[in-house]
Amino acid sequence: MSLTVSVLALLVALAALGLELAPRVRRSRRDPGDVSDLPEDALGLRHEVAALRAEAATALKNLAVVRYDAFEDTGGKLSWSLALLDDRGDGTVLTSIHGRTEARTYAKTITGWVCEQPLSPEESDAVERARGR
Repeated sequence: MSLTVSVLALLVALAALGLELAPRVRRSRRDPGDVSDLPEDALGLRHEVAALRAEAATALKNLAVVRYDAFEDTGGKLSWSLALLDDRGDGTVLTSIHGRTEARTYAKTITGWVCEQPLSPEESDAVERARGR
């Protein structure tokens, strides 16, 4: 029963993350061959490049996963922490802790590479790896 609840919680967390990411994905689905809306002058192209850089800065492209055994009586490194962050260090860290009889899933908001809530060592490691350290 608790595994079912844990799986349901994970699905809800992933659905919420999908809703957060949907506008970013939609913006990036422009056909690369479609140049009809691109300016023809150099200044216009510079503005377009600047806009693309600004949009890319908010993409969740800094990712890292840390797998580990949360409890001594379990193996296989089934527990994990996943950091999903943009260039400013804004995003989330998702953690799923698996035991013998249950699994729990947590989501914590990261702003500017910092979390208001205490991070576990594994969550901190995932954030630092996503940051490139």
